[in-house]
Amino acid sequence: MKRVLITGAAGFLGSHLCDRFIKEGYYVIGMDNLITGNLKNIEHLFKLKEFEFYHHDVSKFIYVPGELDYILHFASPASPIDYLKIPIQTLKVGSLGTHNCLGLAKAKGARMLIASTSEVYGDPLIHPQTEDYWGNVNPIGPRGVYDESKRFQEAITMAYHRYHGVETRIVRIFNTYGPRMRLNDGRVLPAFIGQALRGEDLTVFGDGSQTRSFCYVDDLIEGIYRLLQSDYAEPVNVGNPDEITIAQFAEEIIKLTGTDQKVIYKPLPVDDPMQRQPNIDRARAILGWEPKVSRAEGLKITYEYFKSLPEEELFKKDHNTFEGYIRK
Repeated sequence: MKRVLITGAAGFLGSHLCDRFIKEGYYVIGMDNLITGNLKNIEHLFKLKEFEFYHHDVSKFIYVPGELDYILHFASPASPIDYLKIPIQTLKVGSLGTHNCLGLAKAKGARMLIASTSEVYGDPLIHPQTEDYWGNVNPIGPRGVYDESKRFQEAITMAYHRYHGVETRIVRIFNTYGPRMRLNDGRVLPAFIGQALRGEDLTVFGDGSQTRSFCYVDDLIEGIYRLLQSDYAEPVNVGNPDEITIAQFAEEIIKLTGTDQKVIYKPLPVDDPMQRQPNIDRARAILGWEPKVSRAEGLKITYEYFKSLPEEELFKKDHNTFEGYIRK
């Protein structure tokens, strides 16, 4: 049985990756310090003999006994609310955390995949964004703690690949959504749905003309799995190129939820990108991958998930807890 370490395992994407690798017959070691993760996302795995969990901060030395075949580094705050609240930890997990994971991969002879992001492109000057675009990032702006940590993460990963011969893969993830997102994480999709469910007006920052492209989580996980199994070491965009303005998206959410809330407008945050759309030609050519789930279908599933949450979850501000769980 092959063994895989998944950091950020209790997060939105990390938990779905745990599910996928369990399904594929792997022994999964999940690791998370729960600074933004939620153990409810993986509590269904604790009873399985193919899964174990380490409550650990990857910015500190990582020890995992036994052999490892793969490491997927998904530990990082990923929403503006999180990385503006914990900027130092965000920088450390992208730098020290990645260094520690790469050192472990080198020691174990494991292949490592890092979760990079479309934010390495910053507020892009080309559209859509291709992997050979170097980006337009403000390194000292409030978002720089996330953007630059991910850019450094890519740089050190390629250095380990070129200098030490470590097998590495880099996925640049564009906006993704689906069950297990946190309602209070500040990203536009859970923010809109949360506001609709609470009977609040939907808040659009700026004039709503900025664009985003939303990929359903199952499609993203498939792309990541294929990239890990591939022989390609350069970055690969994985996302859905179906672009929509934020104003149009707000109207879609109002229609989906059947609410009669208004859309209100507030000033645009500093360095918020105006356009975000992946060019996925590389993923199509190398991985044979493209998204399958339409936004209408994915949003319906996601809305039903959020509706199923208990009322206290809808108004809860802090989703992080380790109470009631015992580390294996």
